[in-house]
Amino acid sequence: MTSNSFQKPLRKKENSVHHQKNNQEKEDINTDSDLPDLIYGCYPVLAALENNHQLNRLYIIGKLLHDPRFESLLSQAKANGTVIDVVDNNRLSQITNFANHQGVAATVAPYEYLELPELISQAKNNSDNPVIIIADGINDPHNLGAIIRTAEALGMQGLIIPQRRAVGVTSTVKKVAAGALEYFSVARVVNLQNAIVELKEAGFWIYGTIADSGNVLHKTKLEGAIGLVVGSEEKGISQSTAKSCDFLVSIPMMGKTPSLNASVATAICLYEVRRQQLLSQ
Repeated sequence: MTSNSFQKPLRKKENSVHHQKNNQEKEDINTDSDLPDLIYGCYPVLAALENNHQLNRLYIIGKLLHDPRFESLLSQAKANGTVIDVVDNNRLSQITNFANHQGVAATVAPYEYLELPELISQAKNNSDNPVIIIADGINDPHNLGAIIRTAEALGMQGLIIPQRRAVGVTSTVKKVAAGALEYFSVARVVNLQNAIVELKEAGFWIYGTIADSGNVLHKTKLEGAIGLVVGSEEKGISQSTAKSCDFLVSIPMMGKTPSLNASVATAICLYEVRRQQLLSQ
């Protein structure tokens, strides 16, 4: 069957998801070693302040105290109980492990993931044609942060990540996402295959991205509620996850470069989804 005549098959009824957890599955393996309760950089901290996110302690260099972007927000944060420490660049570099802090950092409560049913319900309430990204084995926090930033900017409804063998929402992810996590929800699940079944039962069609041999992306109808599965740059999506997808799609590559960065490939796919949605309006 060619991609030009790609039709949605009738989906067989699948068994309901049974959430059975054992001790091994409960392992929470985070491949990023930085502190998960630290955010840094102007955009992430400003987004947290603007959304009245509870900050435990805020570290800021003196010249930003009277910056119009921060001045009024700092008094509100202090009124909310945030401890504000005026420090120099050297101290901030030590706190952020010499990251690009841009003169400000804050400690916050660990990121609160949504439960999958809540994410699905929220996505369907927010859009007639919701799009949820399913990240299969993304280990690079920069890739995950960039995916979140792009997905929020294009108006997608959420992200699902696995608990094991993948990066979670850490300070690096928050920094790269540049504040997008204040407006974008993430669910963390024990088993991606079970999560895909749950999405299907909620009416989502699952599109998996593969390097080649999939249906050409821009010739494939991307419609309805969509779950878009993206994999790591090194391994792509797993074989078991690929088998769970309704469709497999590929970005046509014209040059000699064999593959794209995971976040770049995701951005291309999400833009195509948005383009088709806008054309159908």
